[in-house]
Amino acid sequence: MQKPPANLTKFFFFFLKKQWPWFLLLQIFYFTWAIDHTLFPYLIGWIVDSLSQLKEKSQLWSAVATPLILGASLWIGIEISYRIAGFLNSRVTPRFEAQVRMAMFEYAQRHSYGYFTSHLAGSLANKIADMPASMTRILQMVMTLFMPVLAALAISVGLFAHLQPWFAILIIAWIVIHISICLLFAKKCSEYANIHAETRSTLAGKIVDNFTNHLNVRLFARHRFEKDYLLNFQKEEIRTHTISLAYIEKMKIGLGIAAFLGPGVAINWLMLYSWQQGTITTGDVVFIFNTTWNIMMMAWLAGLEIPNFFREIGICKQALTILKDPHDVVDSPDAKSLIVSSGQIVFENVTFHYTPNHIVFRNKNIVLDAGSKVGLVGFSGSGKSTFVHLILRYFDVEDGRILIDNQDIALVTQDSLYSQIAMIPQDTTLLHRTLMENIRYGNPEATDEEVYAASKQARCHEFIEKLPDKYNTLAGERGVKISGGQRQRIAIARAILKNAPILILDEATSALDSVTEQHIQETLHPLIQGRTTLVIAHRLSTLSGMDRILVFKDGKIIEDGSHDELLQACGHYANLWDMQAGGFLPDTLEDE
Repeated sequence: MQKPPANLTKFFFFFLKKQWPWFLLLQIFYFTWAIDHTLFPYLIGWIVDSLSQLKEKSQLWSAVATPLILGASLWIGIEISYRIAGFLNSRVTPRFEAQVRMAMFEYAQRHSYGYFTSHLAGSLANKIADMPASMTRILQMVMTLFMPVLAALAISVGLFAHLQPWFAILIIAWIVIHISICLLFAKKCSEYANIHAETRSTLAGKIVDNFTNHLNVRLFARHRFEKDYLLNFQKEEIRTHTISLAYIEKMKIGLGIAAFLGPGVAINWLMLYSWQQGTITTGDVVFIFNTTWNIMMMAWLAGLEIPNFFREIGICKQALTILKDPHDVVDSPDAKSLIVSSGQIVFENVTFHYTPNHIVFRNKNIVLDAGSKVGLVGFSGSGKSTFVHLILRYFDVEDGRILIDNQDIALVTQDSLYSQIAMIPQDTTLLHRTLMENIRYGNPEATDEEVYAASKQARCHEFIEKLPDKYNTLAGERGVKISGGQRQRIAIARAILKNAPILILDEATSALDSVTEQHIQETLHPLIQGRTTLVIAHRLSTLSGMDRILVFKDGKIIEDGSHDELLQACGHYANLWDMQAGGFLPDTLEDE
């Protein structure tokens, strides 16, 4: 994937180049507005002069025929141009927005596990949704308003210069002052708009977070609390929005004064004075007055859109933070695909820490034999989940390396790494899609029969068949429409279907009742045969059949052996075994 530039201007041109002939043609047709507001006054002035010079009323039609025919032709041409521009826009804009949206989505989903744990999903989604829409609005303002206004000004300058140079000089002076005021305020306008966009995105993220956790809000009766909590962010959004809009109003005061003194006073005074001196005709007066008024209105409309323009720029800049944040974990330039023949996992002098004061592993060395069943046990925070996360390359190690079948996982593609590992997490979430799609996620090429077979092995086929829509039942957001135990069985079926040589079970049966767990353990038994399997469990009885158990404490493996060997050693594992409550290991030693 080619990363789009993180600079807003370059980002625009990156996507404009993909359809540049169509955008160029579209801009040409949008210039019709400039022609509409400058040439029509000229034709009206022509008609007025023709009428004022008319001696016989019978000569009326011959006198005004040419400007009328030109006016009718211009009218038809303009109308056709507007319609062509509309159809071109209907072709160009949806593709433009889709390219921007998918490029941002593709880059965002390549961010690391750590990135997503530190950012609100709602805020990220809001940025991805905002970017194409805001870019389109900016383009529309530039192409349909700002550029036609500049074109109208250029045409007016040319026509005024042909009529009398002083008219052109005055309008050029006004243009320079108008643009200078805009540029003078531009930096602060953009800064305030960017700040407002950030607070707006944060507010949207908080709202999504509330909806995602609506069950907690309801269970704790915290509707009022959440409203008050959200109100703090809403107040900040109001404050930044007010500052942004107020500053733009200051700019518009300057623009209004310049417009009044320039086109309003100077040009109109010169127009009346020149007519009085007989240097311009009555038709010229009509032309100058109408053109000046049209130009002022066009410029004023452009000025009214400046707040929206800077607001959209601010939204885009804020959304670009997704691209400005580098990927924490990236494939090396010459990364190859991981090929797993046996499934041996080796830690060589691995050092890793989340923060400088929180070193989890230091010079860790361990070999997990191919096809072995390895249990990981220890209190919460002892390092067992980090051990698994490093194998999955959620984070890069500080020093040392991790090998799978003698291949450094830092030198293989992440996609190929994940394709060789199946993981069943403790907190299983499902996509808001059908159960068939969720199970088939393990192997998109699987047939329906293969999905059914995996479901039966995971003991979820029976309950799925009892649902009204069976396999076409929607799981709901994060799978909320089915129970936790059912979600866990769906996840197991998905892992079975993936058929990866390395299997990781992170409390995979913790959400199941004891009877169902026994059935699942029986179905998992043939699944883990011949596969390198890592099992994290707080229910130590589930580890008794492991070939090997690693006991973690403070980031170190303090014991290593089979269940019987560790019990006979009467060490930390034996203490953990004795202190189980209801079959489960407490989270900390204080829970003893």
